[in-house]
Amino acid sequence: MIAPSGLLPGTKTVPFARSLAAHGDRTAVITADGSVSYGELADRVAETAHRLGPERRLVLLVGANTVDALVIHLAALAAGHPVLLVPGDHADAVQSLTDAYDPDVVARPDGGAWVLDERRAVSAHTLHPDLALLLSTSGSTGSPKLVRLSHENLQANAESIAEYLGIRDSDRAVTTLPMHYCYGLSVIHSHLLRGAGVILTDLSVADACFWELFKAGRGSTFAGVPYTFDLLDRVGFASMELPHLRSVTQAGGRLAPDRVAHYAALGRAAGWDLFVMYGQTEATARMAYLPPDLAHAHPEAAGVAIPGGSFRLELLPDWPGQDTGELVYAGPNVMLGYAESPDDLGLGRSIDELHTGDIARRTPEGLYELLGRRSRFAKILGLRIDPQQVEAMLEKHDITSCCTGDDDELVVAVAGDPDAVDPVRVRRLVTGECGLPARAVRVHVLSELPRLATGKADYRAVRELSRPESLADAATSGPAGRTTPTGPVDLCRLYAEILDRDQVTEDSSFVGLGGDSLSYVEMSLNLEEALGQLPDNWHTLPIRELRKSSRQPAEDRPKTRRRTLETGVALRAVAIVLIVGSHIHLFMVKGGAHVLLGVAGYNFARFHLTSADRPERLRNLGRSITRIAVPSVAWLALMLLVTDDYRLTDVLLLTSLLGPHTGFWFIEALVYILAAATAVLAVPLVDRTERRFPFTFPVALMTLGLIGRYDLLGLDARGHIPLAVSVFWLFAMGWAAAKATTVRQRLLVTAAAVATVPGLFGQPAREAVIIGGLALLVWVRNLPSLASVNRVAGVLAGSSLYIYVTHWQVFPRLEDQFAVVSMIVSLVVGIAYAAVATRVMRWRPSRRFGRREAAGKR
Repeated sequence: MIAPSGLLPGTKTVPFARSLAAHGDRTAVITADGSVSYGELADRVAETAHRLGPERRLVLLVGANTVDALVIHLAALAAGHPVLLVPGDHADAVQSLTDAYDPDVVARPDGGAWVLDERRAVSAHTLHPDLALLLSTSGSTGSPKLVRLSHENLQANAESIAEYLGIRDSDRAVTTLPMHYCYGLSVIHSHLLRGAGVILTDLSVADACFWELFKAGRGSTFAGVPYTFDLLDRVGFASMELPHLRSVTQAGGRLAPDRVAHYAALGRAAGWDLFVMYGQTEATARMAYLPPDLAHAHPEAAGVAIPGGSFRLELLPDWPGQDTGELVYAGPNVMLGYAESPDDLGLGRSIDELHTGDIARRTPEGLYELLGRRSRFAKILGLRIDPQQVEAMLEKHDITSCCTGDDDELVVAVAGDPDAVDPVRVRRLVTGECGLPARAVRVHVLSELPRLATGKADYRAVRELSRPESLADAATSGPAGRTTPTGPVDLCRLYAEILDRDQVTEDSSFVGLGGDSLSYVEMSLNLEEALGQLPDNWHTLPIRELRKSSRQPAEDRPKTRRRTLETGVALRAVAIVLIVGSHIHLFMVKGGAHVLLGVAGYNFARFHLTSADRPERLRNLGRSITRIAVPSVAWLALMLLVTDDYRLTDVLLLTSLLGPHTGFWFIEALVYILAAATAVLAVPLVDRTERRFPFTFPVALMTLGLIGRYDLLGLDARGHIPLAVSVFWLFAMGWAAAKATTVRQRLLVTAAAVATVPGLFGQPAREAVIIGGLALLVWVRNLPSLASVNRVAGVLAGSSLYIYVTHWQVFPRLEDQFAVVSMIVSLVVGIAYAAVATRVMRWRPSRRFGRREAAGKR
């Protein structure tokens, strides 16, 4: 093992960070990519400590739940360098704190690697010998007010937590919280102190992959904020088999007493303990815990002081009673003090006790119970929010406001003309400032802000705005993300059900929620029933804007009225009928599958090439590929078991690669093309190019695809090539059609179809079908229709993939029947399989939740 780097005399360090090698070959860190032993971790820490050098420097670390970030953090603590730990998921906060504190070293990810940006060899700051760590108390706002923690703070709190949790060297804790949040960091510290393992991940507990990693890593404990427990309910945690689970800890905000009692009982039945805890960043992480055996009887209590700490109550004139007052904590984990600028980094200890700002009472059993807050700080979804800072931020944007909140939401009252002030903009400013999800921010635009007789803002009145007295009030002022009834149909709930997404807000859009061509038809038909005729761009509109497009209640609309049917939906419906009918020989109108390839490219551009960032685009593409491939493979696997019609290459969608081609060439080609497009767009340069040249880019791809269309390289004569190569140009043509916004661009796409489709089969009628379908896609966005026609077309279009997959096993078994009967049964079986497959796919635990739960203090 590499020896620790030499330190200058008198340099203080954190003992557990320098003692990693003492745990030998025990497993220290587990990730999805493998494990790291304590010896290996110690070597990496020593190497990085050597790189940082013996001269103490201020190291800004962009926090992330990765081995690289953990190594840098431990190296700095082991070598005595103060660490400014900042949220890695909030670029503005990183930049703000970098500008405010001018760190000597910036440790950050760059592509797939981590870099140490050494801005100077010797610190530009005076760094107090005791200073070890700087953490923000304001979530991800980038506020320059930081908590100064010492080496003793970190060591003492880790030892205390390890003691009352009874952490063993055989335990393995998973990182359900980000390391830049004191609660998440304390989990890492306390387990490394005892030589236990840390399962390092940024997956959410709502992600099935999280639990796979937890089980594979023999996880014994995990931590959660209140929102985490909401997610646990949704993913069926109570019925999970977790044989190694020993304890669950909760902090980061008040968990309702009934929820504490519920999870305490669940733990007793399953053999694990629930530890409810209370803390603040100013106390390094933890100040109190509720012993598991008291959780059922006293679920409302914060508990007793942690080992080494103590509480007292400071009586307050407006809170009478000897057992009630402000909770004051003392212990070796109390911070040195605050820092608001680099000048404060040289300060020593400025406080000995921590006035928590929480009003508490001491019960006869000696437990402390929190009653409220002295200050206006709000704890929303576990994230500590300073409403005054939000008000100050809005003031910079010339918005006068009053802000207050509770455990569930931040209420923002804005002064101004309701017709002139955009609440969506206000909400985006607030969520961008403090890191809250949109559903937790309620914005009210008022002609005047409520005031007390003294002229001060009436925050009680602002808080009351969040409690509408009627459904009508709720519809007009409800918070984003609340599924408040707004008439016969609740649009937020409708989006959530069809797209299998839980955090649907008034600011959500179909494409923003990851909607694709498979869910588009179902959604559009439901919305037409609820709202009437939809605008062409409805899939990109926020729900709030979409609702404005139709103010007429559904029950007041004519039952029979002319409607329009989107051309892409009509083409999908007609094409699948043509495909099945031609295979049955009911009629011989071919070309439908090739039209569907153009429609697939068209929908790919509409639903996936949005303004979302690159990771979100890729996640949505991955979800769409899964929704195509999994039901197809599942059906083929079933048929492989019960019939002799298929081979393993069919099931694995490999016939396009290994041959011979089968009737499932379309599915394989579509999956291959989408996978290839995803891989290409994952390259940052390509992603930027596509965004800059949205029409030219697919035209260039279409031109490149003509190499496969005409086999200009003679590949087919040399060996088997996938059909995806030969038909990709049609997909790219549909992509270009979606991005064509001018007559000239549409003419170009049409000319390309007319020039390249003829000769594809040597069958003029078939080629005419393809050209006609592509021309409709380019020039006609909507076709005149009726509600009854829309319903039939919608079912056929929405089930087209499933009809295509299943009909090969249906019509051959009905050869003795009339062709019309074969046709009808083939369609019905595919529609039924679509219903089953859709239900099963929606049943899977949703992956849409944020990669991390909200952070804060408790």
